[in-house]
Amino acid sequence: MSDALLRPSDDSTAMRLLKGLLRSRELAVAAVLVLLVVITTLNNNAFLFGATGWRDLLLTPSMLVLLAVGQTAVIITRNVDLSVGSTMGLTAYLTGRLFIDQPGLPIIVVVLCGVLMGAALGVINGVLVAWGRVPALVITLGTMYIYRGAFLTWAGSDRINAGDMPRAFRDLGTASILGIPVLTIVAVGVLALVGYYLRTARAGRELYAIGSDPEAAKLYGLKVSRRIISAFVLSGALAGLAGVVSAARFGTVSSSVGTGIEFQAVGAAVIGGVAIFGGSGTVWGAALGAFLLVTINRALPVLGISDFWQQAVVGALIVGAITLDRVLVNRQERALAAARDHGSGSGAGADPGGGPALTPVVPDLTGESEEVVR
Repeated sequence: MSDALLRPSDDSTAMRLLKGLLRSRELAVAAVLVLLVVITTLNNNAFLFGATGWRDLLLTPSMLVLLAVGQTAVIITRNVDLSVGSTMGLTAYLTGRLFIDQPGLPIIVVVLCGVLMGAALGVINGVLVAWGRVPALVITLGTMYIYRGAFLTWAGSDRINAGDMPRAFRDLGTASILGIPVLTIVAVGVLALVGYYLRTARAGRELYAIGSDPEAAKLYGLKVSRRIISAFVLSGALAGLAGVVSAARFGTVSSSVGTGIEFQAVGAAVIGGVAIFGGSGTVWGAALGAFLLVTINRALPVLGISDFWQQAVVGALIVGAITLDRVLVNRQERALAAARDHGSGSGAGADPGGGPALTPVVPDLTGESEEVVR
């Protein structure tokens, strides 16, 4: 390995931090979001400073943030969950039915029932993917239709109205604390917990290792199947929570709840820097992607842009994000290959007896490096 790769950076901590921020996808998405809000507000002050402008800017993305956070955990493992919209619809209807059939049930119990139902549906997805060895795209596309069919069969033409749910529950969809909507606080709280888990917990770090190289993760001894199932359980549980949030936010539940939102969740994660090929990305970026998508849908009509172009802009963002990921990955691979070739040519890292070089194969999750002979 070349000396350039071994030598620590001469930059100060502040300079390294600044360079990291400038290369950050999250910062880029946040900048685009702020620019969009500023341009739209200059065009129409009511967008941000109207009676509900600031509140809607924070409240409307809350459900998509929950879905995008769960989707991030799955995508990091090199999978995808297309069933979250149907799961959200099922749990939203379950929430309404519990209030109707069990009127004395505490609100917190209803919320937990919705989360547990979503987690159970996530277990089904995870087991089929991890143990059935079937691509997640195929499995979750199938369960998306199965769960939606179950929802339609259960609900039929029935519609749960605001009067069927307690006032205290519906107030959660409109209540604010210090000007910040309660549902936004819930979404940010979940975001912080999952972000902390993925960044600091060993199990969370293992999700990244699995997504980077599933076969190497197995050789390293990671519990790949268990971790993949846990990612789907998390995604399902958050989709269940999103269903409860939807019922509180809108006060009604119909058979169309959650239709198509799974694609927005995937799009939010990808736009926020979560690599669709697994192994990298953060829930913070996914949350910013969710805010950007929802804000685009609200801002473009204010700017007088037609529905067609609204969809085209979102599609262009997704295509651009995936293309950028591939460009960055290819560039990194070429840099690593060049460094390896340079090291081999200079004799660095070579065995003194002419044997093979020592090459790291899997990052040690404890922070120590390991090398094996190839």
